[in-house]
Amino acid sequence: MNVGNNDIPGELSEHDQWLIWRWGTTRDGKPTKQPVNPHTGELASSTNPATWGSYEVAVAAYDMFGYPGVGFVFTSGDPYVGVDLDGCRDPGTGEIEEWARRIIGALDSYSEVSPSGSGVHIIGKGTLPPGGRKRGSFECYDSGRFFTVTGEHLDGTPHEIKERGEVLRRLHRRVFGKPSRNLTNI
Repeated sequence: MNVGNNDIPGELSEHDQWLIWRWGTTRDGKPTKQPVNPHTGELASSTNPATWGSYEVAVAAYDMFGYPGVGFVFTSGDPYVGVDLDGCRDPGTGEIEEWARRIIGALDSYSEVSPSGSGVHIIGKGTLPPGGRKRGSFECYDSGRFFTVTGEHLDGTPHEIKERGEVLRRLHRRVFGKPSRNLTNI
């Protein structure tokens, strides 16, 4: 994890929407990630700004207390959208499945390897239509959730967070528009 390095987009660090996280209970065979207040070490809430801090505070808590990582909270007051592609990357080789490569290429914004090494997080600017947020290996959020941030930039993707509103809306329509849509057909 490259927390505290220059690979995390600087504009994210300007927002006091940071926390740390710890491993939680297991759900669907995977351990969950629980948000933690970087000031107190108690559980945080992705909807309560009083439980978040600055990037610097989160990195200091991460360094001092040995948490697995830091996270950024998406809110309706910021322009960011996070797209989480699970199980699409071989942690050993770095090979990314074709369906995920298409999404990464279409969004063409800051992308990084997830903490497990087997997924990819993409952060863009825009808003999401109402409705679906998770289907299979695909998740997308623009408020009320946090994303782990590793700083492990995905080679071949921009280092900047780019405006992708229209692409995000089209992608959302493709993934959630039909109940039988399979991600491999994106």
